[in-house]
Amino acid sequence: METTKTKEYKNLGFKEADVKPLVEALNILSANYHVHYQKLRNYHWNVKGGDFFDIHEKFEAQYNKAKENIDEIAERVRVYGEIPVSTMKEFLEMSEIKETGTDLKAHDMVMEIKKDMEILDGFMYNAIDAAIEAGDSALEDMLKSFVADLEKDHWMWSAFLSN
Repeated sequence: METTKTKEYKNLGFKEADVKPLVEALNILSANYHVHYQKLRNYHWNVKGGDFFDIHEKFEAQYNKAKENIDEIAERVRVYGEIPVSTMKEFLEMSEIKETGTDLKAHDMVMEIKKDMEILDGFMYNAIDAAIEAGDSALEDMLKSFVADLEKDHWMWSAFLSN
């Protein structure tokens, strides 16, 4: 008869060795999210053309959502007793998402945001894997809700571009 190993789920007693992969994954996600957030603000301020009103509002809604998620990520790192990345230098060094200029066409801005979302999605799944490995169901749930929102927004941008 085969027995299954029961996974031990943690509560608040996280040890430094247990959280190191979590903090690393969250800090990488946070760095990418910060650059994405700033790109959304850049595009919100600088979009022009026939789609201005629709895109301007959507960029604002998305940077507000990104700001909330960034805060949740940083606070989760603090739950572990660690320090989240918090300087522009760190964000830019750690981020796979890169800044762009202010002179992009609206279509190109949306393409950039979609590309950023694909990068963020990958880092969210990396952090989910780390959360599952550590038995941190609260982090797993938080990140899965981020993924659901992100993937819905990605679909909406894809639909917008399909016209």
